[in-house]
Amino acid sequence: MNMDDAPRRLPPKLHFYILCLVLFVLFSGWSFSGSGFSFSKLIGSPEYLMDFLRRAFPPFSEHRITWDAFFRYLAALVETIQMAFAGTILGVIFGFVLALLASKDLLFTSPYLRPIQVLSKGIIAFFRTVPDLVWAIIFVVVVGLGAFAGTLAIMVDTIGFCGRFFAEEMEEVDKSPAEALECCGATKVDAVFSAVIPAAMPGFIATSLFAFEKAVRSSVVLGIVGAGGIGLQLQSLFNFFSYDRAMVIIGMIFILVLGIEQISNYARQKIINR
Repeated sequence: MNMDDAPRRLPPKLHFYILCLVLFVLFSGWSFSGSGFSFSKLIGSPEYLMDFLRRAFPPFSEHRITWDAFFRYLAALVETIQMAFAGTILGVIFGFVLALLASKDLLFTSPYLRPIQVLSKGIIAFFRTVPDLVWAIIFVVVVGLGAFAGTLAIMVDTIGFCGRFFAEEMEEVDKSPAEALECCGATKVDAVFSAVIPAAMPGFIATSLFAFEKAVRSSVVLGIVGAGGIGLQLQSLFNFFSYDRAMVIIGMIFILVLGIEQISNYARQKIINR
């Protein structure tokens, strides 16, 4: 029998790719069937969309603006920034401490101290996996309604976010300078703070700026569950069908987030390209 006439077998990798494609299609169909996604509902309700747009634009078309309302929205926006900044600062500080303890072969090389590293990684993973909205609900129950609950929720969420990336950045840093310092008689802690942390500092700053951007967006949503900020004002306006005033708040949020992102991007570029 000629070898050219023999049936050709598919490469093993191609089998794997076909299997992945089939599983992806099946899982996608299963997800859409359970998500309630419906083109008929999307296409068949234009009157509701038109009613919303008519009542939302132009802003203050149905409800005349007052200085009292404007300053109330502005104060809530300022409170949102305060929550995000305070929560980010606390989260970065505690996240840095946990990242130091969780980093592999950084401070704890003895097998007797490895449980501290495992525990720190577990705390970071737990804080990261629980959504910030759930933390906000928990802290509203614990400390009551208001900005303090939102600040605590942002802090815990930032600890999980920054703790993971801080640890990865310190693990990826070249350890040769730290090892050279230890050979010269420096302690492990001195070597870490003199060589590892300065090398990872640009990554720390970039991650912290990302965390602040994330915190500003999160703080808007946290207000919906009573955790302070401008989200509470936004929810109240939607509950009373004041869509035109709600669009003013959405515009204020858009300007705030866009401005913070531009400043953050500029700062990151300066840090990375210095």
